[in-house]
Amino acid sequence: MLKLHRTQYEIDMCNGPILSRMLRFSIPLMCSSVLQLLFNAADIVVVGRWAGDNSLAAVGSNTALIGLLTNLFVGLAVGANTLAAKSFGARDREELHRVVHTSILLSILSGVLLAVVGFFGARTILTWMQTPDNVLGLAALYLRIYFLGMPATMVYNFGAALLRAEGDTQRPLYFLSLAGVVNIVLNLFFVIVCHLDVAGVAIATVISQCISAALVLRCMTKDTGPLHLDLRKLRIHSRTMGKILQVGLPAGFQGILFSLSNVVIQSSVNTFGEVIMAGNSAAANIEQFVYVSMNAMYQATISFVSQNYGAGNYHRIRKIVIRAQICVLVVGLVLGNLATLFGRDLLAIYTTSPAVIDAGLIRMRIVCTTYAVCGMMDVMVGGLRGIGYSVMPMLVSLVGACGLRLLWIATIFQLPQFHTIQMLYWSYPVSWTITVAVHVLCFLWALKRVKRHLLAEGGPVSGAEVPEEQASV
Repeated sequence: MLKLHRTQYEIDMCNGPILSRMLRFSIPLMCSSVLQLLFNAADIVVVGRWAGDNSLAAVGSNTALIGLLTNLFVGLAVGANTLAAKSFGARDREELHRVVHTSILLSILSGVLLAVVGFFGARTILTWMQTPDNVLGLAALYLRIYFLGMPATMVYNFGAALLRAEGDTQRPLYFLSLAGVVNIVLNLFFVIVCHLDVAGVAIATVISQCISAALVLRCMTKDTGPLHLDLRKLRIHSRTMGKILQVGLPAGFQGILFSLSNVVIQSSVNTFGEVIMAGNSAAANIEQFVYVSMNAMYQATISFVSQNYGAGNYHRIRKIVIRAQICVLVVGLVLGNLATLFGRDLLAIYTTSPAVIDAGLIRMRIVCTTYAVCGMMDVMVGGLRGIGYSVMPMLVSLVGACGLRLLWIATIFQLPQFHTIQMLYWSYPVSWTITVAVHVLCFLWALKRVKRHLLAEGGPVSGAEVPEEQASV
Protein backbone atom coordinates (compact mmCIF):
# COMPACT_ATOMS: atom_id res chain seq x y z
CA MET A 1 0.00 0.00 0.00
CA LEU A 2 1.38 3.42 -0.97
CA LYS A 3 2.90 5.51 1.79
CA LEU A 4 2.90 9.28 1.59
CA HIS A 5 5.39 11.29 3.62
CA ARG A 6 3.80 12.53 6.87
CA THR A 7 4.41 16.21 7.66
CA GLN A 8 4.32 17.86 11.08
CA TYR A 9 1.19 19.80 10.09
CA GLU A 10 -0.82 16.79 8.97
CA ILE A 11 -3.75 15.33 10.93
CA ASP A 12 -4.57 11.61 10.65
CA MET A 13 -8.28 11.79 9.89
CA CYS A 14 -8.81 8.07 9.20
CA ASN A 15 -7.83 6.59 12.58
CA GLY A 16 -8.12 7.31 16.26
CA PRO A 17 -10.39 9.77 18.13
CA ILE A 18 -12.57 11.94 15.92
CA LEU A 19 -13.67 14.88 18.06
CA SER A 20 -10.24 15.91 19.33
CA ARG A 21 -8.79 15.80 15.82
CA MET A 22 -11.71 17.73 14.35
CA LEU A 23 -11.14 20.40 17.00
CA ARG A 24 -7.43 20.44 16.24
CA PHE A 25 -8.34 20.97 12.58
CA SER A 26 -11.15 23.49 13.05
CA ILE A 27 -9.78 25.81 15.76
CA PRO A 28 -6.87 27.17 13.66
CA LEU A 29 -9.25 27.36 10.69
CA MET A 30 -11.74 29.26 12.81
CA CYS A 31 -9.02 31.72 13.81
CA SER A 32 -7.94 32.04 10.17
CA SER A 33 -11.48 32.79 9.05
CA VAL A 34 -11.91 35.38 11.79
CA LEU A 35 -8.69 37.07 10.69
CA GLN A 36 -9.86 37.04 7.09
CA LEU A 37 -13.08 38.71 8.18
CA LEU A 38 -11.03 41.33 10.00
CA PHE A 39 -9.90 42.51 6.55
CA ASN A 40 -13.50 43.52 5.87
CA ALA A 41 -14.22 44.56 9.45
CA ALA A 42 -11.21 46.86 9.46
CA ASP A 43 -12.51 48.44 6.26
CA ILE A 44 -15.96 48.99 7.75
CA VAL A 45 -14.76 50.20 11.16
CA VAL A 46 -12.27 52.68 9.70
CA VAL A 47 -14.66 54.20 7.17
CA GLY A 48 -17.52 54.21 9.68
CA ARG A 49 -15.42 56.07 12.24
CA TRP A 50 -13.42 58.43 10.04
CA ALA A 51 -15.28 58.73 6.70
CA GLY A 52 -18.98 58.80 7.60
CA ASP A 53 -22.17 56.78 7.24
CA ASN A 54 -22.30 57.05 3.44
CA SER A 55 -18.85 55.47 3.17
CA LEU A 56 -19.88 52.80 5.69
CA ALA A 57 -22.96 52.00 3.62
CA ALA A 58 -20.86 51.98 0.41
CA VAL A 59 -18.37 49.42 1.74
CA GLY A 60 -20.90 47.28 3.62
CA SER A 61 -23.43 47.10 0.81
CA ASN A 62 -20.83 45.41 -1.40
CA THR A 63 -20.61 42.30 0.78
CA ALA A 64 -23.49 40.43 -0.83
CA LEU A 65 -22.37 41.41 -4.33
CA ILE A 66 -18.78 40.27 -3.73
CA GLY A 67 -20.14 36.95 -2.52
CA LEU A 68 -22.31 36.63 -5.63
CA LEU A 69 -19.38 37.20 -7.99
CA THR A 70 -16.83 35.04 -6.15
CA ASN A 71 -18.83 32.08 -4.82
CA LEU A 72 -18.64 30.04 -8.04
CA PHE A 73 -14.85 29.99 -7.82
CA VAL A 74 -14.83 29.49 -4.05
CA GLY A 75 -16.93 26.41 -4.81
CA LEU A 76 -14.24 25.17 -7.18
CA ALA A 77 -11.79 25.47 -4.28
CA VAL A 78 -14.15 23.18 -2.31
CA GLY A 79 -13.94 20.73 -5.20
CA ALA A 80 -10.14 20.86 -5.08
CA ASN A 81 -10.17 20.28 -1.32
CA THR A 82 -12.56 17.33 -1.60
CA LEU A 83 -10.57 15.62 -4.37
CA ALA A 84 -7.24 16.19 -2.64
CA ALA A 85 -8.57 14.85 0.68
CA LYS A 86 -10.01 11.79 -1.04
CA SER A 87 -6.62 11.19 -2.71
CA PHE A 88 -4.94 11.43 0.70
CA GLY A 89 -7.34 8.84 2.08
CA ALA A 90 -6.68 6.56 -0.91
CA ARG A 91 -2.88 7.30 -0.70
CA ASP A 92 -2.74 8.28 -4.38
CA ARG A 93 0.33 10.52 -4.73
CA GLU A 94 0.08 10.89 -8.52
CA GLU A 95 -3.48 12.17 -8.33
CA LEU A 96 -2.46 14.62 -5.60
CA HIS A 97 0.24 16.00 -7.90
CA ARG A 98 -2.34 16.55 -10.64
CA VAL A 99 -4.84 18.13 -8.23
CA VAL A 100 -2.26 20.59 -6.88
CA HIS A 101 -1.05 21.88 -10.25
CA THR A 102 -4.49 21.95 -11.87
CA SER A 103 -5.99 23.80 -8.88
CA ILE A 104 -3.36 26.52 -8.66
CA LEU A 105 -3.55 27.31 -12.38
CA LEU A 106 -7.35 27.30 -12.13
CA SER A 107 -7.13 29.79 -9.24
CA ILE A 108 -5.02 32.18 -11.30
CA LEU A 109 -7.38 32.03 -14.27
CA SER A 110 -10.42 32.46 -12.01
CA GLY A 111 -8.89 35.50 -10.32
CA VAL A 112 -8.11 37.22 -13.60
CA LEU A 113 -11.65 36.64 -14.86
CA LEU A 114 -13.15 38.03 -11.64
CA ALA A 115 -10.87 41.06 -11.78
CA VAL A 116 -12.08 41.92 -15.29
CA VAL A 117 -15.78 41.38 -14.52
CA GLY A 118 -15.65 43.22 -11.19
CA PHE A 119 -13.67 46.20 -12.47
CA PHE A 120 -15.73 46.89 -15.58
CA GLY A 121 -19.16 45.81 -14.31
CA ALA A 122 -19.15 47.33 -10.81
CA ARG A 123 -21.26 50.43 -11.40
CA THR A 124 -23.79 48.67 -13.61
CA ILE A 125 -24.40 45.86 -11.12
CA LEU A 126 -24.68 48.27 -8.20
CA THR A 127 -27.26 50.25 -10.16
CA TRP A 128 -29.27 47.05 -10.69
CA MET A 129 -29.18 46.60 -6.90
CA GLN A 130 -30.90 49.98 -6.43
CA THR A 131 -27.91 51.45 -4.60
CA PRO A 132 -28.79 55.07 -3.68
CA ASP A 133 -27.12 57.79 -5.77
CA ASN A 134 -25.30 59.30 -2.79
CA VAL A 135 -23.65 55.91 -2.12
CA LEU A 136 -23.26 54.60 -5.68
CA GLY A 137 -20.03 56.40 -6.61
CA LEU A 138 -18.19 55.39 -3.45
CA ALA A 139 -19.46 51.80 -3.65
CA ALA A 140 -18.34 51.45 -7.28
CA LEU A 141 -14.88 52.85 -6.53
CA TYR A 142 -14.38 50.44 -3.62
CA LEU A 143 -15.58 47.47 -5.66
CA ARG A 144 -13.32 48.19 -8.64
CA ILE A 145 -10.18 48.40 -6.55
CA TYR A 146 -11.20 45.39 -4.42
CA PHE A 147 -11.60 43.18 -7.47
CA LEU A 148 -8.17 44.05 -8.81
CA GLY A 149 -6.90 41.87 -5.96
CA MET A 150 -9.00 38.87 -6.97
CA PRO A 151 -6.12 36.86 -8.55
CA ALA A 152 -4.33 36.93 -5.19
CA THR A 153 -7.53 36.11 -3.29
CA MET A 154 -8.24 33.08 -5.46
CA VAL A 155 -4.65 31.79 -5.21
CA TYR A 156 -4.84 31.97 -1.42
CA ASN A 157 -8.27 30.30 -1.27
CA PHE A 158 -7.25 27.39 -3.49
CA GLY A 159 -3.87 27.01 -1.80
CA ALA A 160 -5.40 27.00 1.68
CA ALA A 161 -8.02 24.47 0.50
CA LEU A 162 -5.25 22.12 -0.64
CA LEU A 163 -3.42 22.48 2.67
CA ARG A 164 -6.66 21.67 4.53
CA ALA A 165 -6.87 18.40 2.61
CA GLU A 166 -4.00 17.02 4.71
CA GLY A 167 -5.26 18.68 7.88
CA ASP A 168 -2.91 21.68 7.76
CA THR A 169 -4.89 24.63 9.07
CA GLN A 170 -1.97 26.10 11.04
CA ARG A 171 0.15 27.66 8.31
CA PRO A 172 -2.79 29.51 6.69
CA LEU A 173 -3.42 30.97 10.15
CA TYR A 174 0.16 32.27 10.32
CA PHE A 175 -0.10 33.77 6.83
CA LEU A 176 -3.38 35.56 7.57
CA SER A 177 -2.09 36.85 10.88
CA LEU A 178 0.69 38.72 9.11
CA ALA A 179 -1.54 39.91 6.28
CA GLY A 180 -4.25 41.02 8.76
CA VAL A 181 -1.84 43.21 10.71
CA VAL A 182 -0.64 44.82 7.48
CA ASN A 183 -4.24 45.40 6.37
CA ILE A 184 -5.27 47.18 9.57
CA VAL A 185 -2.16 49.39 9.66
CA LEU A 186 -2.58 50.38 6.00
CA ASN A 187 -6.31 51.04 6.52
CA LEU A 188 -5.56 53.59 9.22
CA PHE A 189 -2.73 55.15 7.21
CA PHE A 190 -4.62 55.48 3.91
CA VAL A 191 -7.87 56.81 5.46
CA ILE A 192 -6.70 58.96 8.38
CA VAL A 193 -3.36 60.21 7.03
CA CYS A 194 -3.89 60.13 3.26
CA HIS A 195 -7.67 60.85 3.33
CA LEU A 196 -8.35 58.29 0.57
CA ASP A 197 -11.74 57.28 2.04
CA VAL A 198 -13.11 54.01 0.56
CA ALA A 199 -10.27 53.84 -1.98
CA GLY A 200 -7.79 53.65 0.89
CA VAL A 201 -9.42 50.66 2.58
CA ALA A 202 -9.75 48.88 -0.78
CA ILE A 203 -6.05 49.39 -1.57
CA ALA A 204 -5.09 48.12 1.90
CA THR A 205 -7.21 45.01 1.38
CA VAL A 206 -5.62 44.25 -2.01
CA ILE A 207 -2.11 44.58 -0.59
CA SER A 208 -2.92 42.23 2.30
CA GLN A 209 -4.45 39.70 -0.12
CA CYS A 210 -1.26 39.74 -2.19
CA ILE A 211 0.82 39.06 0.92
CA SER A 212 -1.27 36.05 1.98
CA ALA A 213 -1.22 34.64 -1.58
CA ALA A 214 2.57 35.01 -1.84
CA LEU A 215 3.04 33.23 1.49
CA VAL A 216 0.83 30.27 0.58
CA LEU A 217 2.61 29.89 -2.78
CA ARG A 218 5.98 29.97 -1.07
CA CYS A 219 4.76 27.36 1.42
CA MET A 220 3.69 24.97 -1.33
CA THR A 221 6.79 25.44 -3.49
CA LYS A 222 8.99 24.69 -0.45
CA ASP A 223 6.88 21.69 0.60
CA THR A 224 8.72 18.35 0.22
CA GLY A 225 5.58 16.23 0.63
CA PRO A 226 2.74 15.34 -1.76
CA LEU A 227 1.50 18.96 -1.87
CA HIS A 228 4.74 20.21 -3.45
CA LEU A 229 4.08 22.85 -6.11
CA ASP A 230 6.38 23.29 -9.10
CA LEU A 231 5.34 26.47 -10.91
CA ARG A 232 6.91 25.16 -14.12
CA LYS A 233 4.49 22.23 -14.10
CA LEU A 234 1.28 24.23 -13.84
CA ARG A 235 -1.23 22.83 -16.28
CA ILE A 236 -4.85 21.78 -16.51
CA HIS A 237 -5.11 17.98 -16.30
CA SER A 238 -8.42 17.38 -18.01
CA ARG A 239 -9.49 14.30 -16.06
CA THR A 240 -8.57 15.87 -12.72
CA MET A 241 -10.25 19.12 -13.75
CA GLY A 242 -13.40 17.15 -14.49
CA LYS A 243 -13.40 15.66 -11.00
CA ILE A 244 -12.88 19.10 -9.43
CA LEU A 245 -15.76 20.51 -11.46
CA GLN A 246 -17.98 17.57 -10.54
CA VAL A 247 -17.95 18.68 -6.91
CA GLY A 248 -16.90 22.31 -7.29
CA LEU A 249 -19.45 23.54 -9.83
CA PRO A 250 -22.54 22.48 -7.84
CA ALA A 251 -20.89 23.87 -4.69
CA GLY A 252 -20.18 27.13 -6.50
CA PHE A 253 -23.66 27.36 -7.97
CA GLN A 254 -25.10 26.76 -4.52
CA GLY A 255 -23.02 29.65 -3.20
CA ILE A 256 -24.22 31.81 -6.07
CA LEU A 257 -27.84 30.92 -5.33
CA PHE A 258 -27.46 31.90 -1.69
CA SER A 259 -25.65 35.10 -2.66
CA LEU A 260 -28.31 35.88 -5.26
CA SER A 261 -31.02 35.65 -2.63
CA ASN A 262 -28.85 37.82 -0.34
CA VAL A 263 -28.43 40.37 -3.14
CA VAL A 264 -32.21 40.49 -3.55
CA ILE A 265 -32.55 40.97 0.21
CA GLN A 266 -29.84 43.66 0.12
CA SER A 267 -31.75 45.39 -2.68
CA SER A 268 -34.86 45.35 -0.47
CA VAL A 269 -32.82 46.68 2.47
CA ASN A 270 -31.57 49.51 0.24
CA THR A 271 -35.14 50.76 -0.22
CA PHE A 272 -35.32 51.59 3.52
CA GLY A 273 -32.61 54.27 3.23
CA GLU A 274 -29.05 54.94 4.34
CA VAL A 275 -29.56 54.45 8.09
CA ILE A 276 -31.04 50.94 7.70
CA MET A 277 -28.37 50.14 5.10
CA ALA A 278 -25.56 51.16 7.45
CA GLY A 279 -27.09 49.29 10.40
CA ASN A 280 -27.64 46.21 8.29
CA SER A 281 -24.01 46.34 7.05
CA ALA A 282 -22.55 46.62 10.54
CA ALA A 283 -24.79 43.87 11.98
CA ALA A 284 -24.11 41.54 9.05
CA ASN A 285 -20.39 42.02 9.57
CA ILE A 286 -20.65 41.06 13.26
CA GLU A 287 -22.76 38.03 12.34
CA GLN A 288 -20.07 36.86 9.94
CA PHE A 289 -17.75 36.26 12.88
CA VAL A 290 -20.32 33.82 14.24
CA TYR A 291 -20.80 32.26 10.83
CA VAL A 292 -17.12 31.59 10.08
CA SER A 293 -16.70 30.06 13.54
CA MET A 294 -19.40 27.56 12.62
CA ASN A 295 -18.13 27.24 9.05
CA ALA A 296 -14.84 25.84 10.34
CA MET A 297 -16.80 22.70 11.27
CA TYR A 298 -18.26 22.56 7.76
CA GLN A 299 -14.72 22.61 6.33
CA ALA A 300 -13.63 19.96 8.84
CA THR A 301 -16.60 17.79 7.85
CA ILE A 302 -15.66 17.94 4.16
CA SER A 303 -12.01 17.03 4.75
CA PHE A 304 -12.66 14.31 7.34
CA VAL A 305 -15.52 12.69 5.41
CA SER A 306 -13.61 12.89 2.10
CA GLN A 307 -10.50 11.23 3.51
CA ASN A 308 -12.49 8.46 5.17
CA TYR A 309 -14.55 7.95 2.04
CA GLY A 310 -11.34 7.61 0.04
CA ALA A 311 -10.03 5.13 2.62
CA GLY A 312 -13.31 3.16 2.60
CA ASN A 313 -14.01 3.88 6.28
CA TYR A 314 -17.80 3.98 6.10
CA HIS A 315 -18.20 3.42 9.85
CA ARG A 316 -16.50 6.77 10.67
CA ILE A 317 -18.54 8.97 8.33
CA ARG A 318 -21.73 9.07 10.40
CA LYS A 319 -19.71 9.64 13.59
CA ILE A 320 -17.90 12.58 11.97
CA VAL A 321 -21.15 14.28 10.96
CA ILE A 322 -22.80 13.76 14.37
CA ARG A 323 -19.82 15.24 16.22
CA ALA A 324 -19.67 18.16 13.80
CA GLN A 325 -23.38 18.88 14.35
CA ILE A 326 -22.96 18.93 18.13
CA CYS A 327 -19.99 21.30 17.85
CA VAL A 328 -21.66 23.67 15.40
CA LEU A 329 -24.85 23.80 17.48
CA VAL A 330 -22.93 24.76 20.62
CA VAL A 331 -20.78 27.33 18.81
CA GLY A 332 -23.76 28.88 17.00
CA LEU A 333 -25.99 29.18 20.05
CA VAL A 334 -23.28 30.51 22.36
CA LEU A 335 -21.63 32.98 20.00
CA GLY A 336 -24.84 34.09 18.29
CA ASN A 337 -26.64 34.92 21.51
CA LEU A 338 -23.56 36.48 23.13
CA ALA A 339 -23.12 38.74 20.10
CA THR A 340 -26.75 39.83 20.34
CA LEU A 341 -26.53 40.36 24.10
CA PHE A 342 -23.58 42.72 23.63
CA GLY A 343 -24.86 43.94 20.26
CA ARG A 344 -25.09 47.62 21.16
CA ASP A 345 -21.47 47.73 22.31
CA LEU A 346 -20.29 45.76 19.28
CA LEU A 347 -22.19 47.97 16.83
CA ALA A 348 -20.72 51.05 18.52
CA ILE A 349 -17.33 49.89 17.24
CA TYR A 350 -18.58 50.44 13.69
CA THR A 351 -20.52 53.68 14.08
CA THR A 352 -21.29 56.44 16.57
CA SER A 353 -24.81 56.99 15.18
CA PRO A 354 -27.54 55.84 17.67
CA ALA A 355 -29.99 55.39 14.78
CA VAL A 356 -27.61 53.11 12.90
CA ILE A 357 -26.96 51.07 16.07
CA ASP A 358 -30.70 50.62 16.64
CA ALA A 359 -31.11 49.51 13.02
CA GLY A 360 -28.32 46.95 13.42
CA LEU A 361 -29.87 45.52 16.60
CA ILE A 362 -33.10 44.78 14.73
CA ARG A 363 -31.23 42.44 12.40
CA MET A 364 -29.13 40.80 15.11
CA ARG A 365 -32.12 39.90 17.29
CA ILE A 366 -33.62 37.93 14.41
CA VAL A 367 -30.69 36.57 12.39
CA CYS A 368 -27.82 36.24 14.85
CA THR A 369 -29.80 34.43 17.56
CA THR A 370 -30.88 31.73 15.07
CA TYR A 371 -27.56 31.37 13.23
CA ALA A 372 -26.94 27.89 14.71
CA VAL A 373 -29.54 26.48 12.30
CA CYS A 374 -27.51 27.83 9.36
CA GLY A 375 -24.40 26.09 10.74
CA MET A 376 -26.26 22.78 11.02
CA MET A 377 -27.39 23.14 7.43
CA ASP A 378 -23.81 23.67 6.26
CA VAL A 379 -22.50 20.60 8.13
CA MET A 380 -25.04 18.41 6.34
CA VAL A 381 -23.91 19.91 3.03
CA GLY A 382 -20.29 19.16 3.96
CA GLY A 383 -21.16 15.54 4.72
CA LEU A 384 -22.91 15.13 1.37
CA ARG A 385 -20.04 16.68 -0.57
CA GLY A 386 -17.51 14.56 1.28
CA ILE A 387 -19.14 11.36 0.01
CA GLY A 388 -19.35 12.70 -3.54
CA TYR A 389 -22.85 14.20 -3.59
CA SER A 390 -22.65 17.84 -4.65
CA VAL A 391 -25.60 18.30 -7.01
CA MET A 392 -28.12 17.15 -4.41
CA PRO A 393 -27.39 19.86 -1.79
CA MET A 394 -27.33 22.44 -4.57
CA LEU A 395 -30.85 21.48 -5.68
CA VAL A 396 -32.14 21.34 -2.12
CA SER A 397 -30.69 24.79 -1.44
CA LEU A 398 -32.17 26.13 -4.66
CA VAL A 399 -35.68 25.11 -3.63
CA GLY A 400 -35.53 25.13 0.16
CA ALA A 401 -33.49 28.24 0.87
CA CYS A 402 -33.07 30.51 -2.12
CA GLY A 403 -36.43 29.84 -3.72
CA LEU A 404 -38.24 30.27 -0.44
CA ARG A 405 -36.48 33.57 0.30
CA LEU A 406 -37.36 34.96 -3.12
CA LEU A 407 -40.95 33.75 -2.70
CA TRP A 408 -41.08 35.36 0.74
CA ILE A 409 -39.95 38.70 -0.68
CA ALA A 410 -42.32 38.49 -3.64
CA THR A 411 -45.39 37.59 -1.55
CA ILE A 412 -45.43 38.05 2.24
CA PHE A 413 -43.01 40.99 2.26
CA GLN A 414 -45.09 42.83 -0.34
CA LEU A 415 -48.19 42.88 1.89
CA PRO A 416 -48.54 46.35 3.49
CA GLN A 417 -48.82 45.01 7.04
CA PHE A 418 -45.67 42.88 6.57
CA HIS A 419 -43.57 45.33 4.57
CA THR A 420 -41.10 45.89 7.39
CA ILE A 421 -37.39 45.31 7.81
CA GLN A 422 -38.14 42.75 10.55
CA MET A 423 -40.25 40.63 8.22
CA LEU A 424 -37.51 40.80 5.60
CA TYR A 425 -34.96 39.43 8.08
CA TRP A 426 -37.25 36.56 9.11
CA SER A 427 -36.78 35.04 5.66
CA TYR A 428 -33.34 33.80 6.85
CA PRO A 429 -34.21 31.51 9.81
CA VAL A 430 -37.36 30.20 8.14
CA SER A 431 -35.42 29.11 5.02
CA TRP A 432 -32.58 27.59 7.09
CA THR A 433 -34.94 25.45 9.15
CA ILE A 434 -36.71 23.94 6.17
CA THR A 435 -33.49 23.33 4.25
CA VAL A 436 -31.60 21.59 7.08
CA ALA A 437 -34.49 19.14 7.58
CA VAL A 438 -34.39 18.12 3.92
CA HIS A 439 -30.57 17.86 3.95
CA VAL A 440 -30.71 15.37 6.84
CA LEU A 441 -33.05 13.10 4.90
CA CYS A 442 -30.85 13.35 1.80
CA PHE A 443 -27.69 12.51 3.78
CA LEU A 444 -29.21 9.39 5.35
CA TRP A 445 -30.31 8.19 1.91
CA ALA A 446 -26.92 8.92 0.32
CA LEU A 447 -25.04 7.20 3.17
CA LYS A 448 -26.93 3.96 2.53
CA ARG A 449 -25.87 4.09 -1.12
CA VAL A 450 -22.25 4.71 -0.11
CA LYS A 451 -22.32 1.66 2.17
CA ARG A 452 -23.59 -0.54 -0.66
CA HIS A 453 -20.90 0.86 -2.96
CA LEU A 454 -18.09 0.17 -0.50
CA LEU A 455 -19.41 -3.33 0.19
CA ALA A 456 -19.40 -4.02 -3.53
CA GLU A 457 -15.74 -2.91 -3.70
CA GLY A 458 -14.77 -4.84 -0.58
CA GLY A 459 -13.97 -1.72 1.48
CA PRO A 460 -13.94 -1.70 5.30
CA VAL A 461 -17.45 -0.73 6.43
CA SER A 462 -17.54 -2.19 9.92
CA GLY A 463 -15.76 -1.06 13.07
CA ALA A 464 -12.35 -2.21 11.84
CA GLU A 465 -9.92 0.62 11.23
CA VAL A 466 -6.95 0.84 8.92
CA PRO A 467 -3.76 0.03 10.88
CA GLU A 468 -1.84 3.17 11.86
CA GLU A 469 1.28 2.17 9.97
CA GLN A 470 -0.71 1.61 6.79
CA ALA A 471 -2.55 4.91 7.15
CA SER A 472 0.64 6.95 7.12
CA VAL A 473 0.31 9.89 4.79
